[in-house]
Amino acid sequence: MAITPIDLTQRLKGKVAVITGGAGGIGFATARRFAAEGAIVVIGDFNTEAGTAAAAEIGGLFIQVDVTDEAQVNNLFDTTAATYGSVDIAFNNAGISPPDDDSIETTELPAWDRVQDVNLKSVYLCSRAALRHMVAQQSGSIINTASFVAVMGSATSQISYTASKGGVLAMTKELGVQFARQGIRVNALCPGPVNTPLLQELFASDPERAQRRLVHIPKGRFAEPEELAAAVAFLASDDASFITASTFLVDGGISSAYVTPL
Repeated sequence: MAITPIDLTQRLKGKVAVITGGAGGIGFATARRFAAEGAIVVIGDFNTEAGTAAAAEIGGLFIQVDVTDEAQVNNLFDTTAATYGSVDIAFNNAGISPPDDDSIETTELPAWDRVQDVNLKSVYLCSRAALRHMVAQQSGSIINTASFVAVMGSATSQISYTASKGGVLAMTKELGVQFARQGIRVNALCPGPVNTPLLQELFASDPERAQRRLVHIPKGRFAEPEELAAAVAFLASDDASFITASTFLVDGGISSAYVTPL
């Protein structure tokens, strides 16, 4: 009997993927990876110029979206389904980490609310919108971006960011369990610090804070967006068919470290 060869470069062939925050950082790196693996990619982002350029580069579709707005989120997923016939993958990745989100002693309620809306409420809205289509299909993979700070405490606090990512992780576990028998997998990507414009901007203004974080990473460096994209592509693919409700840490060992190697 002839064995059919497996083309691992086309794991996502024919799959329709929606990525929020897809115009930059981890989102865009993942869009490029998905497209390279054969997926049809829809980029959802607030930034029209960057989103249009990103979609053009990968041969995908751009839909402008404010991920805190229910009608716009529904439009993102409904338009995708109407255009391509399904929603197979949802990478709910949009997030912010503004400088006015800091210690609980200095973070005021407007900053708290804004971060919760973009980082947590958006994942609720996007998961809900994706699930309407995935439940009807009885298949799908949702990957929500949480963080390593969802599983450990940070002395360099961003209190609302940390709380929002803890919420993303808890919600992901519940959805992963709830929809497991309907052919839908839901997993939380938990990155360590990643070399993105967001992190570069934060640390350029406070090099000491950067060093305080970097010293704790056993790998001795921040992650590159492409390394996270590879993990997302795995979770999106059938290679991860028995993985759901997981805390998928891609953190250079930071969450397991007591002391770092010399």
